[in-house]
Amino acid sequence: MSTIQIQRGGDAVSALYSRINWRLLPLLIACYMFAYLDRVNVGFAKLQMQSDLGFSDAAYGVGAGIFFIGYVLFEIPSNLMLPKIGARLTFSRILVLWGITSACMLFVRNVPAFYAMRFLLGVFEAGFAPGMIYYLSRWYGPKRMARAIALVFVAGPIGGVVGGPLSAWLISSLAGVGGLAGWQWMFLVEGLPCIALGALVWCVLANRPADARWLTPDEQRLVEAEVGAHASHEHRIDSFREVARNPRVYLLALAYFCIIFPIYAISFWLPTLLRDQGVNDTIRLGWYAAIPYVAAAIAMYAAGRRSDKVGERRYHSALPALAAAALLAITPYASGNLVATLALLTLATACMWMAYTVFWAIPAETISGPAAAGGIALINTIGLSGGFWGPAALGWVKSATGSTNGGLLLMACMAALSCVLILASKRTVAAAKARTA
Repeated sequence: MSTIQIQRGGDAVSALYSRINWRLLPLLIACYMFAYLDRVNVGFAKLQMQSDLGFSDAAYGVGAGIFFIGYVLFEIPSNLMLPKIGARLTFSRILVLWGITSACMLFVRNVPAFYAMRFLLGVFEAGFAPGMIYYLSRWYGPKRMARAIALVFVAGPIGGVVGGPLSAWLISSLAGVGGLAGWQWMFLVEGLPCIALGALVWCVLANRPADARWLTPDEQRLVEAEVGAHASHEHRIDSFREVARNPRVYLLALAYFCIIFPIYAISFWLPTLLRDQGVNDTIRLGWYAAIPYVAAAIAMYAAGRRSDKVGERRYHSALPALAAAALLAITPYASGNLVATLALLTLATACMWMAYTVFWAIPAETISGPAAAGGIALINTIGLSGGFWGPAALGWVKSATGSTNGGLLLMACMAALSCVLILASKRTVAAAKARTA
């Protein structure tokens, strides 16, 4: 019996993937944690920055969300280049440039500069998240993909868990040190580690299994065979031209837009939502803001694990989104009650991150080959624009009404619509199969 046949045993394959997990995932988790932290730490900066610089709620909402405009404009070019130049160079370039830009947020003095720096942060980070999904699809087959995505993307909530108390401490403790405000220190301290991570990625990351010197040739072939099992039961898309013409891609992109809309609205406005319930101490606010992300991290892993176990994606994404819609719709009625508001926001955040995690296993199993990078980027580009409209809409509503309640109801509607669209994508697949039969 050959080595490759021996290694096809369940225990040996599990042991191999345990080694792959430890080799790849901790580094990717650290990178994505800082990516998420450097996107949303402006929510804590707002507590000082807005009064220091005289920003309105509407100006803050637009500035927080304008990150995603830069991101979506440059995402597809970044991901189309990824298969050609490799993940190592792509991720290193992204990490170094966004680390420099995030740290330079300390120089912001007015609204135009705020908009410009947030836009540049999006430009330099463009393609990172979909690039990681494509990268994981080169290493993990369909039985492991949702769990791998969950483990990496759980870094988003971890960024919230770490970032809330850390940002609050930096803002409170370093205010006035060296003549800088606390929010300026926060951007500097949380931005610089990304430059070091970029150098580390360049040194240790393997572009694909065939390039991994820490795998034997037989192990490399085994991983390639596992990845080859990505041929799912569904209609497969193998070229970017087909991706761009396929209605299912746009349906998934719209569903993703509706998921991202409430996720980032909550992320950018959570400190403000809690402060409106009477939490005025910044340190206490930081710890409270971490609670929804603890729940989200646990829920993401559980959802990814169960989705892989039963081999089902749509209901594992759609039903949590529907639950989040119900929770967000109730939240305005808990206004004035901190415990109830925090509990509802915690559960809604956990449900939306569950929907987010499992959602990405759907396109990853449907788009194959080099088209996967561009196809995933196309879905992410369209969908991630919700990261602009969500925070901006909440800011406009608050400026117009003096309350965030209308914005919370709008987020509930978007979460419910995402459920409908995810379930509807099954019919689109059936129609595509009928056309090709």
